[in-house]
Amino acid sequence: MNVGGVEIDDTFAEAFAMSGTAITITGPTRRWAMNAATSMTGFATSIIGCGCEAGIDRELGVRETPDGRPGVRVLILSMSPDELQKQLANRLGQCVLTAPGSACFAGVGGSASLKLGDAIRYFGDGWQISKRLDDGRHFWRVPVMDGEFLCEATTGLVTEAVGGGNLLLMGRSYETTLHAAEAAIGAMRAVPDAIMPFPGGIVRSGTKIGGKYKGMLASTNDAYCPTLRGAVGSVLGATIACVLEIVIDGLSEAAVAGAMRAGLRAIVRLGPKRGAVRVGAGNYGGGLGPFKFHLKELVA
Repeated sequence: MNVGGVEIDDTFAEAFAMSGTAITITGPTRRWAMNAATSMTGFATSIIGCGCEAGIDRELGVRETPDGRPGVRVLILSMSPDELQKQLANRLGQCVLTAPGSACFAGVGGSASLKLGDAIRYFGDGWQISKRLDDGRHFWRVPVMDGEFLCEATTGLVTEAVGGGNLLLMGRSYETTLHAAEAAIGAMRAVPDAIMPFPGGIVRSGTKIGGKYKGMLASTNDAYCPTLRGAVGSVLGATIACVLEIVIDGLSEAAVAGAMRAGLRAIVRLGPKRGAVRVGAGNYGGGLGPFKFHLKELVA
């Protein structure tokens, strides 16, 4: 399919089930709320090496947060509820509790839950205070050197989260391909409940499963490496000089589809002269995960 001069491959992105959650981080200023959120979502690009995938969903205004302060909503996903709980507690304790003026609240509801304040209250060394409100919410007030860290006891657990949605952008130069990827990311960030966990939302080191060296879970996606075009079974035409990938995670299948749709539309609007000339997606023949996002359906 050719849309606005951009070739859309007849393929699909294959994604898999994950466990996910969201939290709301607030601070005395927008800067300090963002500092805590940025630190918490650091080194969380891929479960291959990071244990979780995390990112900033959106900034929140003072009318959108429980305590009326600037805030940031963060998503974090992992392969099991147990691993997600471990990653959440570690990052909360090391990156949010430590940030000056921060507070933390549940960012999603649900019948199942994960520990927030319940996991780190013991840092208070016996001085922590439990606070239950009439509406059923439970908080912990933990003494710290700038006052108190207010943290909701739990947040919701989403068991139907989705990881691994993706787009492969191919262009005639590094500059135009990056331009297309940045345009796509700008559009995708407006979609709620979805994140693009890699640096700036973009990854250049796309992977395939396994490799020639023992113990490698993943290795370079050589079929999409322009410098290997003459040495491997390349899928790139002679004019393709750069490939960049965007990976999308979300709290639902609809969120991932919505983000991919927004990204595709932005790429098509930009056009092949200033952006990508072709868009594909990574899959493993349908054997990796149950979620399949067909590009032609999304772009239509």
